[in-house]
Amino acid sequence: MPYYRRAGEIPRKRHVRFERPGGGFYREELMGEEGFSSDSSLLYHLHTPSAIVKSEGLTPGPGEQAVPNQPLLPRHVRTGDLPAAGDLVTGRQLLFTNDDVRICFATADTDSGLYRDSAGDQAVYLHEGRAVFESVYGSISAGPGDYVIVPRGTIHRWVPVDERVSALTIEASGHIRTPRRYLSACGQFLEHAPYSERDLRGPDGPVITEGEDVPVLVRTRSGLTRLTYAHHPFDVVGWDGCLYPYAFSIDDFEPVVKRTHAPPPVHQTFEGPGFVICAFCPRPLDFDPEAVPIPYYHHNVDSDEMMFYVAGDYTARQGSGVGIGSITLHPAGFTHGPQPGAVEAAVAGLARGKTATDETAVMIDTFRPLNLGPSARRAEDPEYAWSWARATPG
Repeated sequence: MPYYRRAGEIPRKRHVRFERPGGGFYREELMGEEGFSSDSSLLYHLHTPSAIVKSEGLTPGPGEQAVPNQPLLPRHVRTGDLPAAGDLVTGRQLLFTNDDVRICFATADTDSGLYRDSAGDQAVYLHEGRAVFESVYGSISAGPGDYVIVPRGTIHRWVPVDERVSALTIEASGHIRTPRRYLSACGQFLEHAPYSERDLRGPDGPVITEGEDVPVLVRTRSGLTRLTYAHHPFDVVGWDGCLYPYAFSIDDFEPVVKRTHAPPPVHQTFEGPGFVICAFCPRPLDFDPEAVPIPYYHHNVDSDEMMFYVAGDYTARQGSGVGIGSITLHPAGFTHGPQPGAVEAAVAGLARGKTATDETAVMIDTFRPLNLGPSARRAEDPEYAWSWARATPG
């Protein structure tokens, strides 16, 4: 994170005695990245944060099995066809994955247990419903259109507020950060950045919770383990630093507009190891008198492109079967773009006085091929690959 926050009670200096009112000391814990050489926070616990009483290795289920996108095809997954599956952690259904990122979809109606992803950061995009994200840092209220960025190693849980909550989950193999070109050398958002510190919502709290023998599901690069802690990890009375979870609404992203169609990098929101996350938001249409106000055909020779259509009317794909809740995958090796007839329809819309788009989508570009998870195959539209050939131009 590019700026400092503090919450609750903390001592005057780092690494000094912090006395509890009834006697004894609070226990200081450093959460830090890159071996003490990057962002960190100091948390102060009622109890020893390393006290565990049990450890159980867990075997991945069949939902973790992925296969290559072979034969090579563009894919269309209808997330509405996926079953609801419990909570926003264990209910994640694997869609696409490679060595850099796991992309899942979850529809939840129950509280999750405590979870710690020690393999990498997470970006959780809420599509439908509201939920409270609770962690050792405090709580964040989130709703449709919110990204919640969860730093690696953060113990947390999800508590639905509405009866049904659905989310796209992006699990990185490293850190998810603001693109460097948006920040000054000291980490402040620059004037040309499409969002700023004011748009980021940190945790409220802390949320102090007591309890003993508390299980926490932990993901590492080696697999899943269930650790049982002697005391509830949410026993933090205060913290400060530059590393913490936060929320950012896609509605607060400020699109860049050009006279002619702007390429996807202007929509970049976050970057991770081997991938980027972009936000396509409502914006004024291109305003050159001869502009074609939809994407041109393109072949991303270095990346796979995954698009999650979350709101509005995506003009370029009308007639393809793509709608709200759809996810498309256009792999490297395949040229993709608007449906036949979409260019003519978009130009006609300009002639009728249409001046803006109303589409919202989340895009993930990966720089290594994405494999197909079982849930992607289960909810796939088998006719999508032929939608360009079967449409009638004009």
